[in-house]
Parts: sequence; C-alpha cells; structure tokens
Amino acid sequence: MALQRLLLKKAFGEAKPKSLCCFFSTAPPSLPAFDYEPKPYNGPRADEVFQKRKQFLGPSLFHFYQKPLNIVEGKMQYLYDENGRRYLDAFAGIVTVSAGHCHPDVLNAIFEQSKLLQHATTIYLHHAIADFAEALASKFPGNLKVVYFVNSGSEANELAMLMARLYTGNLEMISLRNGYHGGSSNTMSLTALNTWKYPIPQGEIHHAVNPDPYRGVFGSDAKSYAKDVQDHIDFGTAGKVAGFISETIQGVGGAVELAPGYLKLVYDIVRKAGGVCIADEVQTGFGRTGTHYWGFETQGVIPDIVTMAKGIGNGLPLGAVVTTPEIASVLAQKTQFNTYGGNPVCSAGGLAVLRVIDKEKRQVHSADVGSHLLARLRDLQQRYEIIGDVRGRGLMVGVELVTDRNEKTPAKAETAMLFEKLRELGVLVGKGGLHGNVFRIKPPLCFTKDDADFLVDALDYSMSKL
Repeated sequence: MALQRLLLKKAFGEAKPKSLCCFFSTAPPSLPAFDYEPKPYNGPRADEVFQKRKQFLGPSLFHFYQKPLNIVEGKMQYLYDENGRRYLDAFAGIVTVSAGHCHPDVLNAIFEQSKLLQHATTIYLHHAIADFAEALASKFPGNLKVVYFVNSGSEANELAMLMARLYTGNLEMISLRNGYHGGSSNTMSLTALNTWKYPIPQGEIHHAVNPDPYRGVFGSDAKSYAKDVQDHIDFGTAGKVAGFISETIQGVGGAVELAPGYLKLVYDIVRKAGGVCIADEVQTGFGRTGTHYWGFETQGVIPDIVTMAKGIGNGLPLGAVVTTPEIASVLAQKTQFNTYGGNPVCSAGGLAVLRVIDKEKRQVHSADVGSHLLARLRDLQQRYEIIGDVRGRGLMVGVELVTDRNEKTPAKAETAMLFEKLRELGVLVGKGGLHGNVFRIKPPLCFTKDDADFLVDALDYSMSKL
C-alpha cells in the first residue's frame, strides 16, 4: 500500500483525487510482514471454550464479535487465533499491554523471579518491591514520591478515595460524567452514567459536566466547564470537598481529551475548597500520549495523588498509587496492608516494563507513530462523512462515527458493522463512548507506522463497502 500511495502522489501531485478512497479500496490490505511463526495449537476449540464460559462463568461476562475469537498466542503487537491466523492488536487488551505481548525482557524477569521466590508479603523484606518503587517514583514531578502497590486500577482508585477523605476530613468527591474509574461499588459510583456499569447509590459523589470539546455543551471553553465544578462545591458540598478525580483522556468514554486548560482551573478550585486532586492514569500513563510520560502533564498540572494500572504490568495483575509524603502520613496512623500488592513476581515484571519503555524509547516512538496515524485518519475523515471526529494523542486515539456531522448523530449500526469487518481483515480495535460509536485505537507501544497504515487502509476498505 505504501508503494501504491507513492505512485499516486507522483501521478496526482500533493492534491488527492476525489476517487482516491475507491482506488485504495479495490482490494483488502495485507498485514505487514512479521518474522514469527506461532506454535501449533492443539487445545480446546472456540465452540468448546465458549460453551464452558457460558456454563461456569458469570453471565455478565461479555465478548467481542458475533463469533468470538479464541486467542491462543501473542507476540509483540500481534495476536494469533486457534488456527494460527495473525491479527493486529490495536487495543492492547484494553490498553493493558504496553511493552508488547510476551516481550522477552519482561518474560525473563518474571521467570527468573518465579524460580527464586513467587510470593512473600510486605511483612518481610524483599528488594524487588523497593527497587520497583524507586524506579516508579523517579518518573514523577514535584513531591509525588510515595508509592503504594495494589492489584488493579479499581483498587488503586479505591485507595486514592480513601486517602483523599482521610487527609481532608471531608467526604464529598467530584468526578466527571462519562468517566470510568473501575468496577468496585465505590469506583462505579464515580461514574455518572449507568451505560457500562450498575446504578450504585452515589451518596457523597457529585458528577461535573464533561469537558468534551466535540460533544460537550460548552465546546472547548474550559472556564465554563470549570464553573460547573465550582457550582457543585458552592451548592452541593457546603463549600468543602475531599477530592476531584478524572482521567486526562477518557478511555471507556471514547478517547475524549479534556478541554485545554481545564485541569489547571479545576485543580485551583478544588484545592481552595480543601480538597485534593487525583489523576487517573490507568490508560494514559507510561508514555502512551507521546508528548508526555503522564497524561496530566499535557494539561500542565501536578496532582496530589496519581493512580495507575493496566500498562504498568504488561498484563500482570498490578496497580499503584503515588502520592506525597504529607498525604501518605495519614495512612501511617493505621495499618494499610495489601497481601499481594508488590509481590516479588509482579514487582520484577513491572520494573522490567519500565526499563523496556526507556530502553526502546517508547514515548518518542508513540509520538512519532501516533502523529502518523492521526494524520492518516484525518485524511480519511476528509473523504468519509461518517467520520465525525478524530482525536487523541500518541497511541491513544479515538475515531467517532456519526450518520450526520451537523447533528452528530451516533452511527451505532455502522460502527458495529465496521467493527466486524475490521476483524475479518485482521484488525482488532476497541469500542467505546456513551453510544458505542467510537473506535478506541490504543495498541501496544511497539506498534509501527506500517501497522498504522494497515489499520487505516483496512478502515478505508471497510468504509468503502458500507
């Protein structure tokens, strides 16, 4: 496809002919070459696995695709099904795989530690958790120097809420509509809408208007959105608040980047009301945005508490909370303990992930490849009316589909059709947004420009067939 584009450029110059999308879409694109042969698979087939899931696992467990995929192997940015077919993983297991599937450095660290000591709680000393905490703390600005290890993003956000309430002596929390912070009862209450999770009684939780530049009521006007937070404090919390929590780019919400300058305004408001500011970096952290290592840095702020999970462990059950010594001192008045948090195997694996990101310059890589991907998607947007918005940073990208650009009517059915078509072509993306009409493109950080071209060409081909 790259050669095809070069020939077109020579033939037509910089201007693109109106029929260009049809020219690109005459044949389905092919996956980039990849020097790896998956191992023969002789295990249970998809139908058998699916029946077992339905019989023995909770009925709330959902799956992608009309015919669920039986994924049996992964290597870097690719996954393989039971028949050995290769797929481009543009979703990274819900943004969990950062270094790449089965990265040898991460695997080696896990294997070597597992052979020595698989588990020892923090009531004993072990260097792995201390080494990992030191390396992680070095990645943060300001006075964010104290690390707590947990097992998931939900648990990290639970702990952050506890810290905020204990430190301030207040109960009221403010979060954003359309945000997502976990699957526990407390973290589900931080989400204002019941589209994804259950309607949990919200108590002392207040939900501010979402500062969404594309769909938000105030467009990109950060001041108007921030005033809504002030109103919640003035009229809903009697002037006192424990904390404010938000993602910098909403993940499940559809890769929504907050209005520019929003967090700086809100952090000032919340701190004046005695509250602390929590940044949920579960999906945006570890260089994924390209321009910065942490998502909150894109808004020019330093939070009081930062939560993270998913990409921190490349698939290991691992999460963390980083805060200041002042806030940490409050927890020291009682016992704060996690049996598995920071166990030797997860700590060794997490440290290996940090080192891979640094050694392979994944942040710079994300910026470079992400810019290329966004440019190609925006070019596609010029040729297909169904693409209402292309947004994101680095390798955290959203493509929102609409049936009417002026009304921004969600293209729900079309999104579902294209989702299946992309899978047929060998591309696995995520879906999100309030209406399920946003493609979430958040691949492993080893994703290449050739992969980006294949993804866009596959989307081009699929849209031409709608």
